[in-house]
Amino acid sequence: MANQQQHIVLVHGAGHGAWCWYKVKPMLEAAGHRVTALDLAASGIHPAKIEEVCTLGEYTEPLLYFLACLPPEERVVLVGHSLGGMNLALAMETFPHKIAVAVFLTALMPDTEHRPSFVIEKFLERTPTEAWLDTKFFPYSSRLMHQIAILFGPNYLANMYQLSPVKDIELGKLLVRPSSFFLHDLCEARNFTSEKYGSVKKVFIISEQDKAIPPDFQRWMIQNYHVHQVFNIEESDHMVMLSKLKELTNHLSQIAIDYA
Repeated sequence: MANQQQHIVLVHGAGHGAWCWYKVKPMLEAAGHRVTALDLAASGIHPAKIEEVCTLGEYTEPLLYFLACLPPEERVVLVGHSLGGMNLALAMETFPHKIAVAVFLTALMPDTEHRPSFVIEKFLERTPTEAWLDTKFFPYSSRLMHQIAILFGPNYLANMYQLSPVKDIELGKLLVRPSSFFLHDLCEARNFTSEKYGSVKKVFIISEQDKAIPPDFQRWMIQNYHVHQVFNIEESDHMVMLSKLKELTNHLSQIAIDYA
């Protein structure tokens, strides 16, 4: 399979880090691919605190820097989970020529007709207050009251990981960090463009038992903006990389080969 080796870059969702791909990475490597799992700013073991990260651009900087440093001829398969779809969109807008395909794994997927905040606003509108359980929302500081941070609570995480192994739920409870939707920044940002973001091929993977981003909202995003291919993973929770490891790895490996 050496002649089919592709470089797959894995981007985590809010509150998480590169650690959440710890099962997927070795399996993709065993299939013959190069794999990079990144910590976004103030995530995983990245040294910044969320109070120091006020925009999507600052949050995405580790990914943008990584893509900027790739050899000129190299194109990667970019995979984003959950809020990581917004990081994918910014990377696609900035480096469309370096991305062979973008995979939205039960991820927020913006369009080009509305401001970047639109898909997050729709998601928040459709999520009842009680669904957040023990999640905490709090201002960054008294100086930045308009900037809201989010920290998932243990009960919310258990709901997010409801079909994942118990050990992985406990790992999430230990490692999750505060994050943000960066709504203030995204409300003022320019739209993503058809010429850049829209030019990169997109694949969406639906998680059918996702309680964090429900399947009906995932399908609404697919109807809202064109994708080239859609996959469904049955009996999977929001943390697809933990609850349906084999199925996800097989899909990612095949996508990497097909779109390279």
